[in-house]
Amino acid sequence: VDNWWFSYLAIGSAITYWNFARAPGFFDIVCYAGTGSATTQAHNLGVVPQLMLVKNRSSGYFWGVYSSTIGNNNYLVLNTNAASTSNVAFWNNTTPTSSAFSIGTSTSVNNSGNNYVAYLFATLAGVSYVGSYTGTGLTQTINCGFGSGGARFLLIKRTDSKIGRAH
Repeated sequence: VDNWWFSYLAIGSAITYWNFARAPGFFDIVCYAGTGSATTQAHNLGVVPQLMLVKNRSSGYFWGVYSSTIGNNNYLVLNTNAASTSNVAFWNNTTPTSSAFSIGTSTSVNNSGNNYVAYLFATLAGVSYVGSYTGTGLTQTINCGFGSGGARFLLIKRTDSKIGRAH
């Protein structure tokens, strides 16, 4: 898999598609078969992933999310408004390296006999930015380093509360 596409359809709106291509330094795609036992998966990002989105392609489990800002003992669920949850069964209490990432025994990231896809992201100056900010409830400017050209894709996920609504 060299490309990744993502679509979004809101009720009453047109479909929107995003397409990503593998690019060392800021985006990689890893497909793997689950074993049910804690293990590592090699990747070709070339740097330490700061964000990983993992989807079980064999069943309807949710998207498991690793973020360096919440650490390797926690996970997020991309497709819900759930807060960050502590569970070492996701990332095996192990921070990713520049060549591999760990998966634990959670069925969302490593069910025996299931197929998975992991999307790995990292910051590359002028191209991509992975980070965090603290919301204040007021208007804020968050500098992602893109200059006047702006970003083409932005993903924001609340980590601290189930309160709020998805946008």
